[in-house]
Amino acid sequence: MSRRTDPAVETLYAQLYDLSVPDWPGEMDFYRALIGDRKPEEVNLLEVASGTGRVALQLAREGTNVVGLDHSEWMLDVARSKSRGIQNVRWARGDMRSFDLGERFTCAIIPGHAFQNLVTPEDQTACLECIKRHLVPGGKLVVHLDHMGHENTIWLGSLRGCKGGVFEPGQVLIHPETGRRIQTSQAWTYEPSTQTASLLMVWEEIDADGKVTSRWERGPIRLHCVFRFEMRHLLERAGFEIEAVYGDFHRGALSDDSSDMLWVATNRQ
Repeated sequence: MSRRTDPAVETLYAQLYDLSVPDWPGEMDFYRALIGDRKPEEVNLLEVASGTGRVALQLAREGTNVVGLDHSEWMLDVARSKSRGIQNVRWARGDMRSFDLGERFTCAIIPGHAFQNLVTPEDQTACLECIKRHLVPGGKLVVHLDHMGHENTIWLGSLRGCKGGVFEPGQVLIHPETGRRIQTSQAWTYEPSTQTASLLMVWEEIDADGKVTSRWERGPIRLHCVFRFEMRHLLERAGFEIEAVYGDFHRGALSDDSSDMLWVATNRQ
């Protein structure tokens, strides 16, 4: 997971993150269901790889006690700024493979495909075992992943051909502080032997005349493409009991056409 970081690039990435990553359909209701019949204030929830607090803050505003863990100080700076005045959310900087918060939680979540930043079985298992140590007996874990279904498999195959490493334009974002237009671009490659996709990200600031005035690049970011039974084995190896696997946040069955994969597991300790 380690890579050389440029503070200016990491600051920009954190500032633009909320604009580029919206909620998935049904996502927040799915996480709310973890609370069940309990009052929100009776739940102690850990979000691993919490980023700028996209999920954590929505739950905290509804009364749930939340701790957000992330390795990026830049992301946590944005989260702290957004959470001023909210007493039931805390932020902790740490490595998702090895952390000790000194408390246990009723549930834990890893949203937004963040688990895929772990690209080796050793790192994946270390993360799950660390989370398990932080859950009460019977505590729930939800892991949200890309599903390597029909469409994603075709796309990955294209990265071995003409699309591999080629920058393609993405969203045009308005910087929340400067008001300037930012054109995003991405270039993907894929390594089948390790199931690893690599991403290069570029942001270009555009002036009123359409000229590029600044350019930032981030990456390569390595992301592991996790398959269904691989995830099952990882969870069981870490000591979890699998409760369910879904293809979307509406609890639809996982199918060849599912673009997402959601695992719900229980700490059987």
